[in-house]
Amino acid sequence: MNDIGEKKNNHLKFDFPKHVAIIMDGNRRWAKRNGKSTIQGHIAGVTSAQKAIKYALNNNIVSLTLFAFSKENWNRSEKEISSLIRLFSFFLGKKTFERFKIHNIRLFIIGEINQFGKSIQKKVQNIVNLTKNNIKLNLNIAVNYSGRWDILRSIKTIVKKVQEGSILIEDIREHTINRFICLNDQPDVDLVIRTGREYRISNFLLWQIAYSELYFTDILWPDFTEEVFQEAIMNFNMRERRFGNANVTKIR
Repeated sequence: MNDIGEKKNNHLKFDFPKHVAIIMDGNRRWAKRNGKSTIQGHIAGVTSAQKAIKYALNNNIVSLTLFAFSKENWNRSEKEISSLIRLFSFFLGKKTFERFKIHNIRLFIIGEINQFGKSIQKKVQNIVNLTKNNIKLNLNIAVNYSGRWDILRSIKTIVKKVQEGSILIEDIREHTINRFICLNDQPDVDLVIRTGREYRISNFLLWQIAYSELYFTDILWPDFTEEVFQEAIMNFNMRERRFGNANVTKIR
């Protein structure tokens, strides 16, 4: 991650989405294809995440959300889960904070963090607090996250506020749910990218991507490069966004 943000793509003429979300899929298949261990596949995936962050920084994308660990991932082997947790803990270390400080990255962790150990919870809180005033890029890492959990959590918060009398049932609208959903203070997700030859959303940001453009690629996540990211952005620029209206909103 040392070279994040060093090169500029000023020659690019197309428009960039404000918020890109990526389902990073294919680490294990990449490892098997290349005769590597599963953890080596995940480590290679971290390198690809660094490339995605660099691209976002260089092209003034406001928010980048990466789906790192879903609630369903707890069904994997104990060995793999332990390796993923160690990798996540390493990511939350001092070196990451220093790089985020240099490149002005604000980190958010979305998901049910209290299922992790106290040490990781403390690291999460520490790096989130230390980067809260950074403004170049909102980097959102979804860990132990699911879209259904996110919506349910928002509804439970609203129910509690109704019981307290601070919200009236007749006043509940879509924007009420928006107030308590993850990433509510960031731009709407414009583009969702999924790697790995899968063509589904897999319980990711279900509320937030209602009007997002979807882009699927056969590339396995460890093979994801800035060039692949650019292809997705070029494809995004070819879309016509209607948002349910008769009038076409052209991206370019």
